[in-house]
Amino acid sequence: MAAAIGNNYAGKSKRWLNAIDKALERRCKSNGQKALIEIAEKMLTAADNGESWAIKELGDRIDGKSAQSVTLLGDEEHPVVVKEVSFVSPK
Repeated sequence: MAAAIGNNYAGKSKRWLNAIDKALERRCKSNGQKALIEIAEKMLTAADNGESWAIKELGDRIDGKSAQSVTLLGDEEHPVVVKEVSFVSPK
């Protein structure tokens, strides 16, 4: 199913990325890459110094974020109920 004409939902999720890109370009008019490398160096230094946030960020960037598990908890009074729902398209 295609999105409606004028749909910009995917673009909304990139607002933070776009803002960072613009800020990097301002810091280094010719190439924002230099500013980004300087920031990455600071993060690596923080990881070297044992900063847990920097170590986690480094791992997330290299290997990707780890998968999160979903657990369903229930008890005798409130058991977990799984129902199958099927939809039949109209003819």
